[in-house]
Amino acid sequence: MAETTSPMIERTVPRLLMCAPTFFEVSYVINPWMTDHVHDTTSERARRQWDALRDTVSRHADVALQPPAEGLPDMSFTANAGLVFGNAFVPSRFRYAERQGEEAHDRDWFARHGFDIVDLPEGMFFEGAGDALFDRGVARRLWMGHGHRSDAEAAPELARLLDIEVLPVKLSDPRFYHLDTCFCPLANGYLLYFPGAFDPPALALIETHVPPGLRIPVRERDALDFACNAVNLGRVVILNRASGALRERLEAAGFMVVEVALDEFIKSGGAAKCLTLRLDEIPGA
Repeated sequence: MAETTSPMIERTVPRLLMCAPTFFEVSYVINPWMTDHVHDTTSERARRQWDALRDTVSRHADVALQPPAEGLPDMSFTANAGLVFGNAFVPSRFRYAERQGEEAHDRDWFARHGFDIVDLPEGMFFEGAGDALFDRGVARRLWMGHGHRSDAEAAPELARLLDIEVLPVKLSDPRFYHLDTCFCPLANGYLLYFPGAFDPPALALIETHVPPGLRIPVRERDALDFACNAVNLGRVVILNRASGALRERLEAAGFMVVEVALDEFIKSGGAAKCLTLRLDEIPGA
């Protein structure tokens, strides 16, 4: 779909950013999923799966496209570019050198499209909407994961910069290195999450702020299939794979589950949510 030259934050149709996997491959190891898959991806299969995800998302949202850059194979994971809140864009500062080359491309895209660039303090690691997820209930709240990629110190800085409540939760399982691999806020305050990815204080914080009837915990098998790495657009939940039991639980809560095979990207540690970034996060909405 055609891009516009402004963020259009008052749109009623969701708007997401994606980046074609032209240069996608596993060429280094910076998370456990990559370990056995260096040079083990197929560009044609990756493109077919990405096209299927883009087509599926496009049925429920507008899709803007960021140009891929040679030598930056993980740019397809646009969720890690940064965090959007209203007209503000907080760029990521990647922990690993292998991804730091993406930062200039991301800043340029958002600056050219009319966003205000809001920087965290120097020397602070933060990996964008991979580790920062807005609550989809009535609360004006941001959940922020830390422990593997993002620094815990980013939480109070985000609260200050964006004037929003930020709840930091520590990730304890290296397989779930970003918050969006194990935690997905859903419409109407529901939460899809894998409890085994969090330390006890983080679990207590989740249980304090999300009522039992709105919590949808997943089993390890679903978590390893990246069921929590989902794109939620209204009542639609787009994900790689869900067990029958999880599908039933989501449908009982009023959601429609759409599966899109993304196993080629899971080799690099990402799936549906990692491959998209919401561009219309509106304060107070």
